[in-house]
Amino acid sequence: MAQTVADLLIDSLLKAGIKRIYGIVGDSLNAVLDSVRRSGKIEWIGVRHEEVAAFAAGTDAVLSNSIAVCAGSSGPGNLHLINGLYDCHRSRIPVLAIAAHIPSNEIGSEYFQQTHPEHLFKECSHFVEVLTRTEQMPRMVTIAMQHAIAKKGVSVLVLPGDVAALSDHESTPKQVFHITNPVVRPSDEELKKLAEYLNNGKKITLLCGAGCEGAHKQLMDLCDRLKSPMVIALRGKEHLEYDNPYSVGLTGLIGYSSGFHAMMEADVLLMLGTDFPYRQFFPKDAEILQVDIRAEHLGRRADLTLGLCGDVKHTIEALFPYLTKEHKSKHLEKHVTHYKEVRKGLDKLAIGKPGKKPIHPQYLTKILSDLASEDAIFTCDVGTPTLWAARYLEMNGKRRLFGSFNHGTMANAMPQAIGAQCTDPKRQVISLSGDGGLSMLMGDLLTIQQHKLPVKVVVFNNSSLSFVELEMKAAGYLETGTELQNPNLATVAEGMGIKGIRVEDPGELEAAVKLALDYDGPVLLDVIVNRQELALPPRINFEQTHGFTLWMLKAVLNGEGDTLVDLAKSNLFR
Repeated sequence: MAQTVADLLIDSLLKAGIKRIYGIVGDSLNAVLDSVRRSGKIEWIGVRHEEVAAFAAGTDAVLSNSIAVCAGSSGPGNLHLINGLYDCHRSRIPVLAIAAHIPSNEIGSEYFQQTHPEHLFKECSHFVEVLTRTEQMPRMVTIAMQHAIAKKGVSVLVLPGDVAALSDHESTPKQVFHITNPVVRPSDEELKKLAEYLNNGKKITLLCGAGCEGAHKQLMDLCDRLKSPMVIALRGKEHLEYDNPYSVGLTGLIGYSSGFHAMMEADVLLMLGTDFPYRQFFPKDAEILQVDIRAEHLGRRADLTLGLCGDVKHTIEALFPYLTKEHKSKHLEKHVTHYKEVRKGLDKLAIGKPGKKPIHPQYLTKILSDLASEDAIFTCDVGTPTLWAARYLEMNGKRRLFGSFNHGTMANAMPQAIGAQCTDPKRQVISLSGDGGLSMLMGDLLTIQQHKLPVKVVVFNNSSLSFVELEMKAAGYLETGTELQNPNLATVAEGMGIKGIRVEDPGELEAAVKLALDYDGPVLLDVIVNRQELALPPRINFEQTHGFTLWMLKAVLNGEGDTLVDLAKSNLFR
């Protein structure tokens, strides 16, 4: 059989170290699937929704520290990829998407399933091009992968089904793409200017994010030198939270007061490797300094005194010789002490008494954290599962935490868990799924069962879109359209061939979690948690207070009164 364009594509992927392709078959992908079959060296992970394929590929890429691949057939298959690819792109994850296309001679004729992929994927990729001739291959694979690797994001190869089946006599290069690791740091003059602000600062606070990965030691040394508390952005949690005596927790919508006040009371705020988006949580009077590997991100969240382009690790190492002043530790000690009190308050909420229903979601998350393996991979759905993960999952330098932290889409947790488990079959993978998120892409529980993936899907089942309800209450609206009438999800899982466990009593929770984690195979743990659990940001402004007052008044007048936690007694908001 003559070599085809699809064969060159698969050979290129093999030489790039690709072991799996996530997707759904379709006639426009026939030539590609046939090449996968004949190669016998790449596994096709058939999912039930292409969005799952893109999410799974993203997690695969991060854990394998390389590039991962997903595929969708023409038209609707392409469209289903887009949301997951948006998430990967915004999280700077290198993914190659193979977007099959209608026959090339029908392009422009409004043929069955026709779309314009080169336009559809433009906003969620660094590279998207249509293959129209055999001479473009395999060079186009290198160009696409090089864009994804170098720019850290998504590349899309649009491949008409008939072009994929054409004969091609080119050969694949030994090196399909090239990974480079340049050292990027500010100039000496810029570092001196940065050091001048830090030397003169009296109360310096660090705000650190995902861009600080690999710089744990350097950041600990910097905090010690500056006597600075460290506020951690959510995506920096897994890289910075452990072995960190300078941590004062998170700020923002899912944070708490210790992080908020550590930033607000600073006279110098140093942002490192973070694009923290919530402008209302930045101090108004502090000197704000920012270091980011992407210079285009400098100053887009807050008014900067100084912005510098550089890798966090190498920038700190080069900065140290210019830090000449000794700093007092009063600012650091105050906020670390505050954080310890906040932590005590958080832990007091993570309790469960036998017979006292419903279960607190904090209690569920803490038990999961306590019983999970030391190198567990956690994924969390957007909304309250992310909030509880941020507050109660304990990181240690070996555990990983994935979520849709930039794109903020529902239903990400289980698909990301699929990618994690495919990449590392023997590692413990736990999905913290909301009942809304799980039900959105519930069909891919069948993917877990079919591929025998031992994923543990833990459902925070509160019969509602609870974070949306909270937002409505804060704005003074009665919750509308947020109720979810769920079946027994454990029974649904059993019907799919997955072990299902349902828990309603706090007294049974710990044993159920242990059973789920120890089980040799996939499990769905359906936990009925409190729908009315309040999860508020560290600072409640007047508008929010007014909104809650209006909500309570409306609820009473409509006979829908709910029990509220006495916020005045909580350390979280002081």
